[in-house]
Amino acid sequence: MNNSSSFLARFGRVSFHLIFSLFLVLSSLWFVLAIWIQKPFNSTFSIIIMLVWAIFAIGILVTYFAKNKAQSRKISRPKLVLIYVLGFAATLLWYFNIPAKQDRDWSPDVARIFTYEKHGDLVTINDIRDFNWKMEDQYDVHWDRRTFNIQNITGVSIITSYWMGPQIAHTLVSFSFSDQKPLVFSIEIRKEKNESFSAIGGFFRQFELSLIAADEKDIVYTRSNARGEQVYFFPVKMGKNEAQALFLEYLDKSDQLHQHPKWYNTLSSNCTTLVFDMVQAVDPHHLPKDYRLLASGYLPNYLYDLGALDHKWDMKTWYEKAHINPRAHRFDHFKYQDSLNFSKVIRLGLPAPALPDVITQK
Repeated sequence: MNNSSSFLARFGRVSFHLIFSLFLVLSSLWFVLAIWIQKPFNSTFSIIIMLVWAIFAIGILVTYFAKNKAQSRKISRPKLVLIYVLGFAATLLWYFNIPAKQDRDWSPDVARIFTYEKHGDLVTINDIRDFNWKMEDQYDVHWDRRTFNIQNITGVSIITSYWMGPQIAHTLVSFSFSDQKPLVFSIEIRKEKNESFSAIGGFFRQFELSLIAADEKDIVYTRSNARGEQVYFFPVKMGKNEAQALFLEYLDKSDQLHQHPKWYNTLSSNCTTLVFDMVQAVDPHHLPKDYRLLASGYLPNYLYDLGALDHKWDMKTWYEKAHINPRAHRFDHFKYQDSLNFSKVIRLGLPAPALPDVITQK
């Protein structure tokens, strides 16, 4: 009995030592990366902070495992743990008080978050992005204003755009109308001028959150044609009431971002997880949590399993039909390269609602 108790006590101590060591190493790595990304002061001083923290963490770890208590470890292990935990708590206090802002020198493509005016079923949206993209970094800037009747929503489509393998994709949501060109909502990082996307930076509050309302000829074309990403278009089955409610959720999200800017997070607050949260808010059925919400490249498979994609095709066929790049590239050689024509082209062969031949301007 005594041997058993002694073994358990020894096992518990060894486990705690390992857990504390792992916590110290991972938390120190996190803090060093946070300083490197944030650079709260100038680069030189940020490097000094990282070096000081590294010396502090290594000193704690070496002292903690020192064998000679009388000479090498004058501070008890519980006090060492407390000292490090208090030090790390101070870093968290700094980090979680970094404010998201609205007034940075933004890249032109994310310079505006749309606003709207709602009168009954009519919604007028200001600052719809309708750029004419020539290359990834060459475009004509144009912001539009359009009026939509939410009663005229005829369908919702999920668009996934791949640029770094099959696991990760950017998710966009497009609304079709019986009397208007489709409107796409996209939750993105809000880059400053001369900034570019960084998945690591997205973990460390490098980018604010942006919500773009855009024409398909803008936000889909730039991915499929200007950037050369692989883009897939999936019309989903969604009831009219749920589609209208989701549209209004995007309006509400715009209000929230104007009132309280938020940080983008690569894992927990990104283009897919936030869409899932909004769909969950309007769908009467509980949607199961799934790893494919994080590995966003597999989102279409998740939708298929939920029955949101028509089961007349298997997923292999869906991916073949939904791949818009061949059609979008042929569009560059069309005589009429207007926005509505582009929307019709990328829907060819898909079970998507028909688009209007004539646009009603209000």
